[in-house]
Amino acid sequence: MKSVLIKDTTRAQREEIVRRALCDGGCDGCSGCGNLGGVEEMYRPYIEGKRELREINESYRANFVRGG
Repeated sequence: MKSVLIKDTTRAQREEIVRRALCDGGCDGCSGCGNLGGVEEMYRPYIEGKRELREINESYRANFVRGG
């Protein structure tokens, strides 16, 4: 597996990484992303090169476990 770290990817590659992770390569109009409540915005800091995926996912899990 190739690195998904910001230092090893371009913005376009990060957009593709997020899209593939969320939609597995094709949505077919499932609207699953919409059901996750702003998931595109959640990963925007990664796409923009500001936060690593690991950091975003850890924050999400911490909030989910706490219920908040």
